[in-house]
Amino acid sequence: MSDWANRIQEFVDGIAASVAVIGYDESGSLIVSACNEAFFEMVGGRSAGVRNFPVPLDSVLPSYARREFREKIYECFNMGTAQELEQAYDLRSGTHWWRLSLKPLRHKDGKAAIVEILVTGLDITPKMELMQQLEISTSRFRSVVDAAYDAIITIDQQHNITQFNRAAEYLFGYTQSEMIGQPLDLLIPEKTRHNHRDYVHNFARSPVNSRQMNERGRIFGQHRNGSPLPVEIAISKINVNGLIEFTAVIRDIADRVHLMDLLQKQAVTDELTGLPNRREFIVTTENMLRTDEEVSLFILDVDHFKKINDTYGHDAGDEVLKALSAVGMNNCRPLDIFARLGGEEFVASLPGTNLEQAREIADKLRDTFEKQGFIHNWSTGQPIPFTVSIGVSMRMPDELEVGPILKRADMALYRAKEAGRNRVECETGGCA
Repeated sequence: MSDWANRIQEFVDGIAASVAVIGYDESGSLIVSACNEAFFEMVGGRSAGVRNFPVPLDSVLPSYARREFREKIYECFNMGTAQELEQAYDLRSGTHWWRLSLKPLRHKDGKAAIVEILVTGLDITPKMELMQQLEISTSRFRSVVDAAYDAIITIDQQHNITQFNRAAEYLFGYTQSEMIGQPLDLLIPEKTRHNHRDYVHNFARSPVNSRQMNERGRIFGQHRNGSPLPVEIAISKINVNGLIEFTAVIRDIADRVHLMDLLQKQAVTDELTGLPNRREFIVTTENMLRTDEEVSLFILDVDHFKKINDTYGHDAGDEVLKALSAVGMNNCRPLDIFARLGGEEFVASLPGTNLEQAREIADKLRDTFEKQGFIHNWSTGQPIPFTVSIGVSMRMPDELEVGPILKRADMALYRAKEAGRNRVECETGGCA
C-alpha cells in the first residue's frame, strides 16, 4: 500500500460516518482504495477475504446494490461533479437507509494525477421510517376521505381547493383534477358568494375551531349544471405553517328537503283534491282579516252527493270532487283561496270583495257547474251531472276571526238547501 493509501486509510478510520474511497485499478476495474468499519457495517459487514486494500468494489457491495452504486460512481467520474444517492441495505437487524454523497478527489501519487471518489454515508433510517409511517398515515387518510359518504373539500387561505374527494365529485359533478387549485366560488351560487366569503373570514378570526352542521340554517351549493344543491356543512380549520386551511364536510340533504317540503305540503293540503285544507284556509283567511279591507267568503256544498255515490260509485263521487276543485281553483283570483273543508263541502275567501260582488262570483260558479260549462277528462267516460248550493257572508267591521263569518255563511248555505238547492243565499237573506 502506498503512502497515500496509508494516509487515506488512517483518515477514513478516524471518521465516525461511513466512508470509502473508490478508484480504478490498472485494468480499469472499480476498486475500493480504503474504507472504514462503518462502511462495512453499512453494506452488511466485512466480506470474507477482505483484509488489505485495494479490493474490488464488487467484493464489498451486496449484489442488489451494485448496479445503482456503479452508475453513480461512473457519473461522478465522467462529469467530475458531486453526486448523491440514497440506498437501502438489508441487514440482519433490518433494512437501513443511507444517503451517500460522492465527491471527486484529485491528488498526485508521484508524478501522475489520480482521480478518486470520496463516498460518505449518513444513516437516514429513522427519517425514512418516519416518512414511511407518514406516507402510510396519509394513504389511510386519503382512503378514508375518498371512501367517505359525505363530500369533503379543503381550501387554503385564498379559498382555493386543495382536496376534493369522490363524494364531492358525485355531488357537484366535477372531477378532482378539474377542481384542485380552483376557487371554491365555483361551487357556490353567485348571489351568496360574497356572504360566504364573509362567513369564512369571520370563522377564521374566531376562537372556535369547528362548527357543526346543525349550527347553520339551510344553505345551497351549486352543481356543475348550475342547479342549486341543498346541503348541510360542518367546517373546521387548522393552522398549517402559519396559514389557515379550512375543511368542510358537506352532506347532500336534497332527499330530506324534498321530504320536509312534502310533509309540510301534506299538512296544509287536501290529499284528494290538492286544494288547501281547512287548517290552511283558516290561517290564510285570518291573515286577510288583519287588514282593514273588505273580505267575503262562501261555503259550497254538492247537492245530493250521496245519491251520486250510490248511482255511480264512490270513485265517481271522488271524480266529481276533483272536477269541482279544478274549476273552483281556475276561477279564483291570485289573492283568493279556494279550499276543501271536508267531504263535499268547499269554501272560498275573497279579499277586497263586498257581499254583492261575492254573490255574483258564487252564482257564476254555481251556473258553471249546473250547465257543465267546463272541460274535464272524466275517468268514467262521460260527464257526471251535479249542482251545488252556496252560502255567502262578509266580515263585520273589526272582525278578526274567521269562525263567526263561516258560521253565517253556513247558515246561508242551509237556507239555500231549504229553498230547493242549486242556488246562492247571502247571510242577510237578500240574494238568491
